[in-house]
Amino acid sequence: MSTVTTDTRTPGTTSGTKSETKFDAEAFAMNVARAMESGGKALAAFLKPRESGEVQDRPPTELTEVVKTFTSVAEYWLSDQSRSSDLQTKLAKDYLDLWGSAARRMAGQDAAPAIAPSPRDKRFADPEWKSNQFFDFMMQLYLLTTKWAQELVRDAELDVHTRRKAEFYIQQITNAISPSNFVLTNPEVLRETVASSGENLARGLTMLAEDIAAGKGMLKIRQSNPDNLVVGVNMATTPGKVIYQNEMMQLIQYAPTTEKVLRTPLLIVPPWINKFYILDLKPEKSYIKWCVDQGITVFVISWVNPDKRLGAKSWEDYMKEGPLTAMDVIEKVTGEMKVHTAGYCVGGTMLATTLAWLAEKRRQRVSSATFFAAQVDFTHAGDLLVFVDEEQIAALEQDMKASGVLEGSKMAMAFNMLRSNDLIWSYVVSNYLKGQQPSAFDLLHWNSDATRMTQANHSYYLRNCYLENRLSTGTMVLDNTLLDLSKVKVPVYNLATREDHIAPAESVLYGSQFFGGPVKYVLSGSGHIAGVVNPPASNKYQYWTNDNIKAANVAEWMKGAVEHKGSWWPDWREWLGSLDPEEVPARSVGTEALPPIEDAPGSYVRVRA
Repeated sequence: MSTVTTDTRTPGTTSGTKSETKFDAEAFAMNVARAMESGGKALAAFLKPRESGEVQDRPPTELTEVVKTFTSVAEYWLSDQSRSSDLQTKLAKDYLDLWGSAARRMAGQDAAPAIAPSPRDKRFADPEWKSNQFFDFMMQLYLLTTKWAQELVRDAELDVHTRRKAEFYIQQITNAISPSNFVLTNPEVLRETVASSGENLARGLTMLAEDIAAGKGMLKIRQSNPDNLVVGVNMATTPGKVIYQNEMMQLIQYAPTTEKVLRTPLLIVPPWINKFYILDLKPEKSYIKWCVDQGITVFVISWVNPDKRLGAKSWEDYMKEGPLTAMDVIEKVTGEMKVHTAGYCVGGTMLATTLAWLAEKRRQRVSSATFFAAQVDFTHAGDLLVFVDEEQIAALEQDMKASGVLEGSKMAMAFNMLRSNDLIWSYVVSNYLKGQQPSAFDLLHWNSDATRMTQANHSYYLRNCYLENRLSTGTMVLDNTLLDLSKVKVPVYNLATREDHIAPAESVLYGSQFFGGPVKYVLSGSGHIAGVVNPPASNKYQYWTNDNIKAANVAEWMKGAVEHKGSWWPDWREWLGSLDPEEVPARSVGTEALPPIEDAPGSYVRVRA
């Protein structure tokens, strides 16, 4: 066993400390051997499904788009010799400035950094990124190169869609090559490797092998420890029963906890991209339980996790066999012809088309509509537009033909890429380099529990919403019916979240103006999930209100907005009660004609992709 001295003092100063770490060479050799063995298992897990034909490797369709996009950027800069020369000169100057700064530091002089990371960049939070000259140089070299690459795209003359794609692809590449993602250039990982004699790498590669095996030959990064996160045991435990089911959904009715309830029941339409229990996590986080405790009769759709047999199920099928059927069942159970409705994300988009369809058919089935981070107009749909153009959708449709579905893992990866540093690379470092098991975090466990999407439904969604933006423009046809959102007169509570990467607040605000009735736009703090799942007892975040839904953008809307501390849930409950305050005795679950089939959360939600 030898002793390694680690110097954390800033060069040129006497501040900081020296620490001694006992390094066990024999243990290190054993751990390296274990790591190599696990690496072999990881390789075997990767190759096995390819050898059996279960997985057939081929260049991803996205690669064509990446090459085409970067070719457009390169053509702009290379088409003019002086322009290309200026570009190279700028990068060379930045590198020379960095070298000069590093040389002065080595000589013991004070030297301002050539570039500094954002204070919010958690990758470089460790003090040694600044105190250690090697790591400081690597960090600045990376940041300068990233800045140059981003300016390469920013300053090129490109059409809007090509620029958006180029910016997104550059961000993915620069995030991937960060020095924080590699053992030898990450001070935290190196310290851990020395302190544990390499045991972190042995643990990490063991997890890597397990995650490749779990992904059946593809890396399925674990974001949460599944221990103590079991659906129906630790999550989705609000008491209720499945009272109806068909091919597309199970309908759950929750047991009342109050003597009286609002006369008008609530139907929740969740997204089918993930499971409904995002709204019924642990009891203290459960929106569904909170609604039940507030005297609301709650019904929730639990969508099926479809397979090839259901591949032809369309948006129309989802509407008719989902919310429309649910409304009929609720009427039979409660005697109420009208329901309050709530839709989350794409479930909200589905709800909006259902409301427009009902309006066109002159059917009065809905008293109000609440949208959680849902879009009806896709002009400002954010980074997901990167994946949307005719060529990419056609390629995706071709891929879906064989299986009849889009695997949930592909959509999950697209969402993770919107925040790749937080949702991909931070876990690569902590799991596989530091060897740390992730914590049991229910939100991220749900995030990894994606579902498949039917070919027909997903194609309709991408084309009619993202590509052609037909719903808000009044050109969407559903069930041979032209949809017009301006005919939707029911009161709307339209919730956006301030840091949403999937349904940007700007998009939700702009979409508010297309409804024909009164709309209350509310902006919540945090993002697509935490901004919605924010129970009052947590006393976290805040929300803003402002009646001016005609504001040109969120920045203008915020100027006249009032900030409220804590959760938006009580504000929504007050709004709901103001529409129809009448109460009736609490209802039993199901009826003789519709007896309970099984306990909530039901069986559909347990089918994993």
